[in-house]
Amino acid sequence: MGRRNRPFFRLNAVESRTPRGGRIIEKLGHYDPIEKDIAKQLVLNKERIQYWLDKGAIPSDTVSQILLRQGIKTKYAKERSARRAKARALARKKGLPFNKVEKAAIQKQAGPPSGVQAPPAEKKAEAAPKAEPKAEAKTEPTSGVQAPPAEVKAEAAPKTEPKAEAKTESKAEGKAESKAEDKPEDKKK
Repeated sequence: MGRRNRPFFRLNAVESRTPRGGRIIEKLGHYDPIEKDIAKQLVLNKERIQYWLDKGAIPSDTVSQILLRQGIKTKYAKERSARRAKARALARKKGLPFNKVEKAAIQKQAGPPSGVQAPPAEKKAEAAPKAEPKAEAKTEPTSGVQAPPAEVKAEAAPKTEPKAEAKTESKAEGKAESKAEDKPEDKKK
């Protein structure tokens, strides 16, 4: 029951063969988690719940936990706790985490995930010398040292400017060529 951001749960006795929203045999209580008054939050008809449990009704895992908190013990809750204890023992035997809390604790001890690692100190040291030669190529030579050839200076200059110049020059050349081609055709006619 309820709606988005407003949960509300009913506890009903239902035939096992009916669909989830099907016919209800008897309403046994309700649970309103948003209710501020704790006495009104969970309302159960304990006598009728015990009657149906004695008749062989099987509560869901969630309902059996709610009933346990209210002091109503069922054999199904005992069976569930026994299954969980067995599963926990198997997980411990294999060395695996049993629940989310244990998994988070193991990940915290292991450190960050394998995909996110800081680069080793050696790689940082290698990256620094690579940056220095670029700076040396851009600086002007001191006295007693020959200047590098003009081709090397052109490489050190920003590459965006020559491309822009080349584009404008190629466009101008292309227009001139197209005009030159148009003129001979006009003469032939």
